[in-house]
Amino acid sequence: VFFSALRCSLQFLGNIAAGNGDSQNSIWKCAFPDLFLTCLTYSDEKIVAYCCMVLFTCLNSEKVRELLDPGNLTVARHVLNVYKEQLESEWSFLIVTDHLLKCPELVKALYAKLSNQERVTLLELMMAKVSENPVTSEEMNVFTRHAEFLAGCFQEKCEAVLKLTSAADTEDEEALVTIRLLDVLCEMTSNNGQLEHLQALPSLLETAIDTLRLTHLAGKQAVNIFTATHVMTAQEEISHPAVGFKSHLIRLIGNLCYKNKENQDKVYELDGIPLILDNCSIDDNNPFVNQWAVYAIRNLTEQNERNQELIAQMEEKGLADNSALESMGLEVEKQDDKLILRSVRKKP
Repeated sequence: VFFSALRCSLQFLGNIAAGNGDSQNSIWKCAFPDLFLTCLTYSDEKIVAYCCMVLFTCLNSEKVRELLDPGNLTVARHVLNVYKEQLESEWSFLIVTDHLLKCPELVKALYAKLSNQERVTLLELMMAKVSENPVTSEEMNVFTRHAEFLAGCFQEKCEAVLKLTSAADTEDEEALVTIRLLDVLCEMTSNNGQLEHLQALPSLLETAIDTLRLTHLAGKQAVNIFTATHVMTAQEEISHPAVGFKSHLIRLIGNLCYKNKENQDKVYELDGIPLILDNCSIDDNNPFVNQWAVYAIRNLTEQNERNQELIAQMEEKGLADNSALESMGLEVEKQDDKLILRSVRKKP
């Protein structure tokens, strides 16, 4: 009887709050944060869902900032856990994507308080929002700030992914966060509005190259998830969380070098071009790695003679696989004792 009464009460509050600013303010004044905290932690799924409905209806940009108070951050954390535990809860999804993610200060403060599992959930929700390709200038500014924060988190924790070389650590939570951070950064750098800002961030490109080098070396030193393979030997390898990690690193490097001479040159100086070329072969642990390597090399060589010349010299010395270059639509040609890397025009 109590649960039924609470459900009906929450539904009533949701109804009177809909489209009525005065009701929303009155409910907020009486219910925040204690009633929301109580209802969000009930074992009854309908009470939790109706509470999320009321919370979503009452929230606005001003009220979201109230969540920044250390004592009130728990409300946001509970909403995140509702989504994590009850994926059918549309209201918790909307609270995060339509309200919480619009406040970079809140995301930063919340992220610091979360467990690694909760961080993975938050990053997955950010991925969903970023994939919508925000178009308003306000959304673009918000996600630019998110991008800068997440790039810093990735740079700080990137080496955690090396824990996945051990079969015993395939569910290492810190490594799973690193993987999700990379996924979101790849998506953000695929958006022209955010790309320019991320290209200018100090150390992000260097971190991506260093991490690619470390994972590539780890895969050569022993047989593990970072070892290139053509045949899957066990079902667990197919679902391994690090599948595709090197592909995504190369994608990020390629994005950061898109029409950016400074970053093209930086990859040259960090000896990143041979590293990318060494990852051109088909690898079942990294689907589409060849395609992302093609994309990265094209972005690295576009209007960059020094990078073109380096690859041409590598091919002549046998350090670059000619078939790999052909798959990229490139070939080396000698002109007046100078090696030229040029695009191959396909015959009609």
